[in-house]
Amino acid sequence: MDPSAAASLNTGYVLKDGETFVVANRQGDIEGGADGHFHNDTRMLSRFRLNLGETSPVLLSSYVTRDNVFFVAHMTNRLLPPLGGTSTGEGLVYIKRVRFLHEDRMYERFKLLNYGSEPAHVPLCFEVAADFADMFEVRGSTRQRRGELLPVEVLEHGQVFRYRGLDEQLRTSCVTFSDLPDHVGGSEANFVVTLAPGARRVMFVEVGSEQAPADRSRFRAAAAQARKRMRLRNRRSARIHSEGPLFNDWMERSRADLTMLTSELDTGPYPYAGIPWFSTPFGRDAVITALQTLWLDPQLACGVLTFLARHQAQEESSFMDSSPGKIMHETRKGEMSALGELPFGRYYGGVDTTPLFVGLAGAYLERTGDLALIESIWPALEAATAWIERVCDANPAGFLDYARGETSGLSNQGWKDSSDSVFHADGRSPQGPIALVEVQGYAFAALRAMAAMARMRGAEAKADAWAQRAERLRTEVERRFWMADSNFYGIAIDGAGELCAVRASNAGHLLYSGLPDSERAAAVTTQLLDAPFFSGWGIRTLAQDQAHYNPMSYHNGSVWPHDSAICAAGIAAYGPRSGAVRLLRGAFEAAVHFNMRLPELFCGFPRSHGSAPVAYPVACLPQAWAAGSAFMLVQACLGITIDGAQSEILLDRPQLPVGIDEIVVRRVPIADTHVHLVLKRLNERVGVFVEGPGTDSVSVRIKG
Repeated sequence: MDPSAAASLNTGYVLKDGETFVVANRQGDIEGGADGHFHNDTRMLSRFRLNLGETSPVLLSSYVTRDNVFFVAHMTNRLLPPLGGTSTGEGLVYIKRVRFLHEDRMYERFKLLNYGSEPAHVPLCFEVAADFADMFEVRGSTRQRRGELLPVEVLEHGQVFRYRGLDEQLRTSCVTFSDLPDHVGGSEANFVVTLAPGARRVMFVEVGSEQAPADRSRFRAAAAQARKRMRLRNRRSARIHSEGPLFNDWMERSRADLTMLTSELDTGPYPYAGIPWFSTPFGRDAVITALQTLWLDPQLACGVLTFLARHQAQEESSFMDSSPGKIMHETRKGEMSALGELPFGRYYGGVDTTPLFVGLAGAYLERTGDLALIESIWPALEAATAWIERVCDANPAGFLDYARGETSGLSNQGWKDSSDSVFHADGRSPQGPIALVEVQGYAFAALRAMAAMARMRGAEAKADAWAQRAERLRTEVERRFWMADSNFYGIAIDGAGELCAVRASNAGHLLYSGLPDSERAAAVTTQLLDAPFFSGWGIRTLAQDQAHYNPMSYHNGSVWPHDSAICAAGIAAYGPRSGAVRLLRGAFEAAVHFNMRLPELFCGFPRSHGSAPVAYPVACLPQAWAAGSAFMLVQACLGITIDGAQSEILLDRPQLPVGIDEIVVRRVPIADTHVHLVLKRLNERVGVFVEGPGTDSVSVRIKG
């Protein structure tokens, strides 16, 4: 859903652990707007601000550690007012703030140190508030009525905030200080800390749904566990390393962000889509993230497939846009979803998630040879394919289309799901049902994947039927979507059978599916890499010469890193990998300007000498498939595919990124072992060397 109506994001920092995340400014303060301490789609703290008397501290620097566990801010004082004596001069009291999340609780430590030659009297004021706003309220939704904010319970060491929702759920947020405040009220806690010259003072704060004493031992124990858990999760994936320090920073930041965004569910690891708007399980986002990282971390795909199979639709519901066999688009745990004010408690309004789910299963089996998982979810795969076939059979041309069930659902149900993302060349809105071009590619790939998996299970008749259906779909797509006058595919066909003759990046996804013939793929590639599409930083979602083009829009001219990466993978599959190398270079140079963390999207203004990419103000940061795009781009350049059943790694026409002469991919999991791949530039070619414990049992082939 387009979050453009929501408050603009600040340039602060985020932390996430499980179902809890924090968005705060650069000093670590939570000030409302899009800020907050969130749990299960509810803002548990809407304000948590540190003042020194009536002014805020001076920020020296702040950062999140490389592993995304700790937020650290270094601050100092402004001129402090006298408290029965002389005032404390500016810049004499040092304040270090450290924050982390662990098991749905927020922990903070404040260290104060007096560098002055006189005693310092430091008035600390913590402003605290909890509005218990639903995430959709934070994003801009207006409710006719809300539940009841109960009176704040003031404790000796803090406050307890409570809210009884219209869903009859009591939500509680407890703030506890290690030190006894000089004054504590419903909206603040005040301390006067006296520091002798050279003296220091340490205070601890905890925030959670249950009361607990904040102290040093609890902070240290939880911090050690938080770091250990993140380290263990981070070890699961292979690592990419080069001799380029900035390139390595990008790889490590992307890897750390995916680790932070991934929650460990009872079905396995699952990447939540992005912070702040989409920190929840999404179907499409998770499948694409799993595809981006499959060559490095197949366990993520296993967790995604298992979770989505378990939450597959079993009933018809126009409100939820569900139908038996359909794969979930989004799930939410907030009050508004629980009450049915919105359909997103468990929502199925994504036309592409179901074929992408099937396609991921086929890719996972090829990557790992893990037929046991496929057997366990085979009923879900058959039900998903049956849904695809039912929808295609109802379409006159046999296409997979969509039309929302009710106005509360998404009007557009492809990945470009804003209301204005699909239109005719003259700007008209199409009538439904709408068949998107890339969705036909996903359906084609899903049918081929089912055919391949069925053959491995010995079901030859089913395999033949799915393979034939895929070829019929291919023929019809080539006949109906191709625009001979512009050598490109149209974005969609509407309910009247009229082609939306618009040149959009969706065609790059069609290349990724493998549907087009080689001649048409070459024509699409040429245009995607030309100025109307390629901004210099990435591929625009819409060519510059099309109706509704706006580089500042959500889907009509912006650059989405995951979109560019999918296009790069499609381009590389058909022709020279130079196109993928060019797109990787643009993405890397954009990442440098975004502190090595590619956002969900950024504006599509053309790159010029000395310029930087223009940020989109409410983009999620970090975003799972934006982080995963780095790994898909590297794979597209190196041409790596892995056959787990045969314990074989194939490198097809590998190319190294510009300026990088060696890449090492450490601990690539394959079968029951792992190997390290070393790729070196040797004049005009790339040499590949294999190291590690699996060297004797894994074969490596280089093609081209």
